[in-house]
Amino acid sequence: MSPPLTPFQTHTGCPLDGVRVLDLSRVVAGNMVSLTLADFGAEVIKIETPEGDPLRDWLVAGIAANWKVYARNKKSVCINLRKEDGKHLLLRLAQTAHVLIENFRPGTLEKMGLGPEVLRERNPGLVIVRVTGWGQTGPYRHRPGFGTLAEGMSGFAALNSFADREPVLPPMQLADCTAGLYGAFAAMVALREVEVGRGSGQVIDVSLIEPLFAFMGPQAAAYKASGRVRPRTGSRSTTAAPRNAYRTRDDRWVCMSASTQAMTERLLRAVGRPDLIDDPRYRTNAERVKHAAELDAIVQEFIGRMTLEQNLAFFDKAEVTVGPIYDISQIVEDPHVRAREMVLELPDDELGAIPMHCVVPRLSKTPGAIRRPAPKLGEHNSEILGALGLTPAELARLAREEVIYEGSQRRKAAAAEA
Repeated sequence: MSPPLTPFQTHTGCPLDGVRVLDLSRVVAGNMVSLTLADFGAEVIKIETPEGDPLRDWLVAGIAANWKVYARNKKSVCINLRKEDGKHLLLRLAQTAHVLIENFRPGTLEKMGLGPEVLRERNPGLVIVRVTGWGQTGPYRHRPGFGTLAEGMSGFAALNSFADREPVLPPMQLADCTAGLYGAFAAMVALREVEVGRGSGQVIDVSLIEPLFAFMGPQAAAYKASGRVRPRTGSRSTTAAPRNAYRTRDDRWVCMSASTQAMTERLLRAVGRPDLIDDPRYRTNAERVKHAAELDAIVQEFIGRMTLEQNLAFFDKAEVTVGPIYDISQIVEDPHVRAREMVLELPDDELGAIPMHCVVPRLSKTPGAIRRPAPKLGEHNSEILGALGLTPAELARLAREEVIYEGSQRRKAAAAEA
């Protein structure tokens, strides 16, 4: 029985302490922007509608696992922006913030009377991160744009499979998370601009398609140079060989990348084929790529003789770059994962404790930290709105008038409608 995962601890002194972020976004991309900032100390206030962020309804075995992960370290204020008093509350909050994140379709915020010009008139230093499927400009700007569409149009799916099979979309929110990381980086760049006094706040236009296309690397350059569309090659690389996934004797899998000449020579010696080092078919990387199938067959035959553990031990001793292909049940049990505390556990009122990824990346002097679990809907209404000067009586009036909500109100309202 493995020891329990490391529980989260409360830390202070994170590098973004004092930065306030208003997050009006829903689902993953905007939440990834604010999660990245929150993990390093920013006070992130989720501005939720009375229905709550749809992530609350993405259930796994009845548990809102996505919400619990992407909303960690955040606070929730539930405001009905369809009401004038709700818009007024948001404008007052915007005066206290450094960053505002939204992912409405282009023009929606403006129609609500809350466009960048209005927000920055109240707060000239405000940095506004606008996340959309296709960007704020261009002929597709008004189309709905989920990450799936960006993963298809960016060229990712076209490469992600085998030559004789259909394109494969990623089984996770790849475009959203990529855009979220770019958005968080851009927010910090814009905050730096405000900080050094060279300018006021600005608007950041983050689409889902462009960051993932950037992650695809030199595809456009390679196409112009070769005149060819790169085919799907499965796990095999078109730039280095051998590189692939190989089945072990016990029906597990390892991955290998011998992408330098020295590593390839070390591999060939380890598998008992030093004669191939000077073979014209394998002497250079360019020739190995041309004959990758034959080289893969040689490597597969050797790896297939041993179990996963035997392969890992053998190639570790030989200093060859081979690693296991894990599923999540194996990841959380790995000793290196545990030693690095890659998975931490937060208190959870449904599961007792819920595991999730650690704060990435690791800073030596001012590391990020997980400080609190995901909030209940409207959990911080009194704290945040009270700090604006609203009295308990005023908060009660706003609740009666359905300008602000808490989770219990949401459930009662849903029951009444049913």
